[in-house]
Amino acid sequence: MKGIKEVKLSYWAHHLTTIISVTLVLVLMGIIALIWISADTETRRLKEQIEISVIMADSIPDGAATAITDQLKAAPYARDVRLITREEALANWTRDTGEDLQALFGVNPLSEEVTFSLNADYVAPANIEKISRRLAALPGVESVSVPDASMVDMMHDNINRLTLILSIVAVMMMIISFVLINNTVHLTIHSRRFLIHTMQLVGATNGFIRRPVILNNMLAGMISGIAASLILAIPIAGSREVGLPDFTHYVQWLQYAPVAGGLVAAGVLLCGLAAWCSASIYLRKDYDRLFR
Repeated sequence: MKGIKEVKLSYWAHHLTTIISVTLVLVLMGIIALIWISADTETRRLKEQIEISVIMADSIPDGAATAITDQLKAAPYARDVRLITREEALANWTRDTGEDLQALFGVNPLSEEVTFSLNADYVAPANIEKISRRLAALPGVESVSVPDASMVDMMHDNINRLTLILSIVAVMMMIISFVLINNTVHLTIHSRRFLIHTMQLVGATNGFIRRPVILNNMLAGMISGIAASLILAIPIAGSREVGLPDFTHYVQWLQYAPVAGGLVAAGVLLCGLAAWCSASIYLRKDYDRLFR
């Protein structure tokens, strides 16, 4: 009876070790995923700060600027569309430069403007040029002010470079994670190698032997995934309470939900695959080789 209890304690101790080890690996994977999401959020924020101004001609008829404003509000590439009247443009000029153009020229020389920022998906040099040409062709438009092309190109190149780096890191983390989880699960199954051999001796099929081993490790992987998800949710939920920056500005809960689900799925799949591989190794081993 005492021997059976010791075997059970040893069995659960091995699984507890597996759960802790796999949880730590999944936490690292989750951190990479959250960095990716944060980088994407910040990238979109920077892209959406790019602003285009449509400057109206002085001879534009009444209501034409409003019509263009309404047209831009319906366009998929525009966001935060705003019509700036001549009076607002003059007030902005005076505030920014300190010059009173109306006092200098006797009249307000500024025209109405329609300003808008681009949706992140449309921030590319080719798209900006196409949008600019389309707007410049509208009746009543004198000119279109767009950001410097070199700045957009540099931002575009930096974003592509960052995406490539994060992709490489993510692939490396997946490989490292599988190796670590495989080694952890292998050690757990190694402790049961004689039980596996005994089941073979009494006529158990390979599938019958593998099934509980794989299911138990998949359960351990699921528990690890849930634990890792809860650990990573703590800083998102409590960052403001401890005086840290609000992480929800970078990772929304709706964005975190797929990460949490992915960690659980990764834990189940990686542990199940590692258990299948390790169990298959011991199923092929002779009794003498079990002592090595």
